[in-house]
Amino acid sequence: MEPRITFQDTRKGMLDTLLKVGQFMHSAQLDPKLQHLLAYRVSQINGCAFCLDMHHKDAIAAGDTEQRLHGMPAWKDSPYYSDAERAAFQLAEELTAHHEASDATFAELEKYFSKEQIADITLGISMTGTWNRINKVFRTPAGNYKPGTY
Repeated sequence: MEPRITFQDTRKGMLDTLLKVGQFMHSAQLDPKLQHLLAYRVSQINGCAFCLDMHHKDAIAAGDTEQRLHGMPAWKDSPYYSDAERAAFQLAEELTAHHEASDATFAELEKYFSKEQIADITLGISMTGTWNRINKVFRTPAGNYKPGTY
């Protein structure tokens, strides 16, 4: 599949603006493995090949396992995830598929995360969705990503 648009085709500053949010997320008081798993799950739901390739490679480089990554579509039934991770995955699914967050999901998140952390989780989920949509429209090719590039 050939790309339709590259970031070189966009107005100056678009890529830099998006990358600044990523830099902000690196300062979040969240486990990097959780951030990668959330990005991977959102990318699965949205069907973004480039993002799946990138988040898979980054998760492995951060020390996560193939088993946990392959289990993501069945996270509710898989024993590989903590209760805190499950709460975050539920938010990721609600925001990505239904564009909402139930009171029950928020209450579950509050058991494990501060309000600041919940805000960071929400931003990470939302930005992954934004990247997914951009890369799907641009048709960014998958397969050549090197861990840690972005």
